[in-house]
Amino acid sequence: MKPALLEVMRMNRICRMVLATCLGSFILVIFYFQIMRRNPFGVDICCRKGSRSPLQELYNPTQLELSNTAVLHQMRRDQVTDTCRANSAVSRKRRVLTPNDLKHLVVDEDHELIYCYVPKVACTNWKRLMMVLSGRGKYSDPMEIPANEAHVAANLKTLNQYSIPEINHRLKSYMKFLFVREPFERLVSAYRNKFTQKYNTSFHKRYGTKIIRRQRKNATQEALRRGDDVRFEEFVAYLIDPHTQREEPFNEHWQTVHSLCHPCHIRYDLVGKYETLEEDSNYVLRLAGVGSYLKFPTYAKSTRTTDEMTTEFFQNISSEHQTQLYEVYKLDFLMFNYSVPSYLKLE
Repeated sequence: MKPALLEVMRMNRICRMVLATCLGSFILVIFYFQIMRRNPFGVDICCRKGSRSPLQELYNPTQLELSNTAVLHQMRRDQVTDTCRANSAVSRKRRVLTPNDLKHLVVDEDHELIYCYVPKVACTNWKRLMMVLSGRGKYSDPMEIPANEAHVAANLKTLNQYSIPEINHRLKSYMKFLFVREPFERLVSAYRNKFTQKYNTSFHKRYGTKIIRRQRKNATQEALRRGDDVRFEEFVAYLIDPHTQREEPFNEHWQTVHSLCHPCHIRYDLVGKYETLEEDSNYVLRLAGVGSYLKFPTYAKSTRTTDEMTTEFFQNISSEHQTQLYEVYKLDFLMFNYSVPSYLKLE
């Protein structure tokens, strides 16, 4: 009788354990789907505490694939350093940066990233990614964020919003990166976007009217009023005009990269290139520990400005103006290892 009673008690304990396990599993499943409703990636984008920082993964990679790529980016860093050193008289005209110089540096606290955005170098999609990374679950799919929302200043925190000690700490501890593009291809892209699209009336009014007034002889009153038919030759003449450079800084869409991001004052850990955009972007995301579930958005390239298109735009630019324009963007060519374009007729 006693063995039978012990067997019954043992079976009861087993049943209770199985029931508790099933109940626990059921609760975990409910909890999982609650999380999945908030974040369809199934991963907490906002939190990477306790893991290796992007800086650690960049300079001391744990994966062979990352290790091989790190060599390429070391070469790019060295190119920037060597150019800054060789052109110190020009590149370091300003010894100290002000907070206003840091307004292009977007900060992601959670993943310890600082991104210097350069217009016309995929900055819309990178701002979308930074909104996902720093949004603490508010966003999950970068392409669901409208382009105009990505450019709302309040949606991203920039380095100039911090105190001086906080700025210095982040510059030292966070991984700093930027993306660059062949300078004249970027310039033609800016011209096409801002001066050949009818919807860009604000640029036509602010810059187009000014360019036509200064660079076009016998301009019609309508052209002076509307400013919507600026020719590329007039745009180039405006850029190389000493009066333009004395009057005010270039607009960010055609400002030089070294003036926007100050790579001779700020040591960037990673320089991505437009020519290898997806590869370099996804490398940054892997370093940040989110590469398994967050990728750089792919997009149609049918309207992008190409090297062939840039060549056509420069056909009607005199060799004198080509030479003067190259001098304006020379540091960007050298710093980011872009060769002098074959179509240029430099004096």
